[in-house]
Amino acid sequence: MKTEYDFSEAERGKFYNPKVAFNLPIYLEKDVEEFIRKLAEEKGKDVEELVNEWLRGNMQLIQSVQ
Repeated sequence: MKTEYDFSEAERGKFYNPKVAFNLPIYLEKDVEEFIRKLAEEKGKDVEELVNEWLRGNMQLIQSVQ
C-alpha cells in the first residue's frame, strides 16, 4: 500500500447512483432451501416469487393483529 495517493484528478460521486436498489441477500439453511426449491418447482414459480408471497402473507397477518 502506498503512503500517499493522488486524488487531484478524482471526480466526486462518479459511481454513485441514488436510483439503484439494493437487493438484500438472504441465506437459507440447506433443509429450508431444498423444501422451497422443490415446492417452487412443483408450482412452476421462481423461488423468489414463492418466498415473497409467503412473506407478504405473513406481513398481512401481523398487520391484522396489531
